[in-house]
Amino acid sequence: MKVAVKQDGKNAKSSAPSHREDAARGRSLSSIRNIGIVAHIDAGKTTTSERILYYTGRVYKMGEVHEGTAVMDWMEQEQERGITITSAATTCFWKDHQINLIDTPGHVDFTVEVERSLRVLDGAVGVFCGVGGVQPQSETVWRQAKKYHVPCLAFINKMDRKGANFESVVAQMREKLAAPAIPVQLPIGTEENFKGVIDLISMRAIFFKEENLGSEVVESVIPEELAVAAEKARAELIERVSEADEQLIEAYLENPDVSANLLIAALRRATISGQIVPVLCGSSLKNKGIQPLLDAVVSFLPSPLDVPPVHGIHPKTEEVLHREASDFEPLSSLAFKLATDPFVGKLVFVRVYSGKIEKRQNVFNPRTKKREKIGRLLRLHANSREDIDVLYTGEIGAISGLKNFTTGDTLCFENDPIVLERIEFPEPVIAMAIEPKTQADRDSLKAALFSMAEDDPTFRVTMNEDTGQTIINGMGELHLEIIKDRIFREFKVQANAGKPVVAYRESVQKIASGEFIFQREFAGRGHFGHVIVQVAARERSSGNHLAVKVSKEIIPAEFHDAIKEGLGDALMTGVLGNYPLVDIEVTVTGGSAHPVDSSEMAFRTAAVMALRAAIGNASPTLLEPIMKLEIIAPDEHLGDVMNDLNGRRGRIREIEARDAVQIVHVDVPLAEMFGYATTLRSLTKGRASYTMEPYRFEAVPDSIQETILNR
Repeated sequence: MKVAVKQDGKNAKSSAPSHREDAARGRSLSSIRNIGIVAHIDAGKTTTSERILYYTGRVYKMGEVHEGTAVMDWMEQEQERGITITSAATTCFWKDHQINLIDTPGHVDFTVEVERSLRVLDGAVGVFCGVGGVQPQSETVWRQAKKYHVPCLAFINKMDRKGANFESVVAQMREKLAAPAIPVQLPIGTEENFKGVIDLISMRAIFFKEENLGSEVVESVIPEELAVAAEKARAELIERVSEADEQLIEAYLENPDVSANLLIAALRRATISGQIVPVLCGSSLKNKGIQPLLDAVVSFLPSPLDVPPVHGIHPKTEEVLHREASDFEPLSSLAFKLATDPFVGKLVFVRVYSGKIEKRQNVFNPRTKKREKIGRLLRLHANSREDIDVLYTGEIGAISGLKNFTTGDTLCFENDPIVLERIEFPEPVIAMAIEPKTQADRDSLKAALFSMAEDDPTFRVTMNEDTGQTIINGMGELHLEIIKDRIFREFKVQANAGKPVVAYRESVQKIASGEFIFQREFAGRGHFGHVIVQVAARERSSGNHLAVKVSKEIIPAEFHDAIKEGLGDALMTGVLGNYPLVDIEVTVTGGSAHPVDSSEMAFRTAAVMALRAAIGNASPTLLEPIMKLEIIAPDEHLGDVMNDLNGRRGRIREIEARDAVQIVHVDVPLAEMFGYATTLRSLTKGRASYTMEPYRFEAVPDSIQETILNR
């Protein structure tokens, strides 16, 4: 778990004694940077990652997203669509520092990849389009970074594009993201005349030679026409950093001409504490600005020593435990991702917070309470692998051979266990029926779906009890389309898929109780269970909560777990349309037991039936996913777009004018959005675009609810 950290004075943690580190490790902890590249779709994350790999010598040829040759977009579906679907990890080196880099997707359907990557990273680079600025998914990934207290740099990309505006994007970051953004660079030229950047720390102009793909960086004096603007921007930079760092303000009062070294040290402290977000700029596609970005990653983003000790709980005593970043602390590591590799099988991606993981070592999983032996340890480069013997503190790698680990599990030692905070994932909002084409494909389809559901926590597989159909659930139409494509091509399974439908939920609107007495005779013995349940609505998106508030004299403690299991089962299907029940407080308030005939089976069944009775008495209602929509449309088509949204039950939140376009922010039920891309193209002659992400679940209006349930 990450929490914000204040640095006082020099970086005390980085100067920690050497006994914190194993002498055999390749790089010291202070020289490691675990970073992610995050952004809105099409802001240039993968292109930026490819340039980083090229300039650090990790690859010898630049891959291009638009050509389908990007190293980090290695899946066939990524190469065909020109988008990132799965986060790709790699390791590269820059100026004696090891950079463990994760390139994350920008499309909202794959936001799980961003969530679990940020959970284990120490720092992030937010990439923003110089033209589009702060876009919807930019806000989402920024919120995710803040949730895990991940210090960030901002890189304003595409400064060579028509309409690029550096100052406007910085202003949007401050306004829309509430980010303490402060430029440490200024662009030299704009749009097609973009030539390089001014470094406000060294007060030098930096240019990138085009004839050798920007590999040669040339420093020069600042162009005369930009000198005044640069002086003003540097003064603002020093002033803003001084507000966040006492050491710098003391130095500034002694001498206003602050040295570059003092300013870098102060910026590092302010960035790590979250009080400053340094802003850089460039054009990744035109090979400009990447080397200074790498310098900023090394200079400003934290090492594992600069973030607070990870903390978790003891699985038995629930005592809060802290683990320092040290090779000699007990092992604490988090499994943040699972993937199926065609050559080595199931891979578990891990971040080591303390201790070290060695090949053929036993590790303990507190969730399953089982030990497992490490098979192979791997350092990853996109979809290629390198065998290693040890993963040290602060490193990110993968393990093959683990069978019962899942996303969010902790790896530790059995004699010194710890449970780290698990990762929370959003609920799926869309569903699709799928069935094998032949009987021979049935088992293969089941295995393929199980494998993908294991890898992706936002992909769920359920069975419709009424029809016997297999239902797959995901985060959006593209998500399910990719799943379907992988079934056909990667797993070689022939299947028929229906049209996507909305994944509804059920909840209650008032407090009510239900009661059930189970009394039967099986196999010559009686079975008795009597349960009284009360239900109440909880706040939206807060989840369900179960509690057994009955003394052991009324219902013996040995049956409490069976009751909870029954309640959990009952919450899987509601009473209106067999949709899962959410946001409900369930309390067992009473019941009775038989001194001889009471059994776990009886109490489990009684709990299921009592809960269903209580739900039926509590005014059950249907919930539908509401989507947050941003539409960018030309002025002359705004009226048509608005009329169409009104017909889709849209609720306008804001209309923002920017240049010659209008940006409409609106909340719309997902049920009304199927086929919207075609409609929008038709209304605006192909000139409008939109992005959409899940927002929340809300009650379906009564008039529409009846129609849905009668289908």
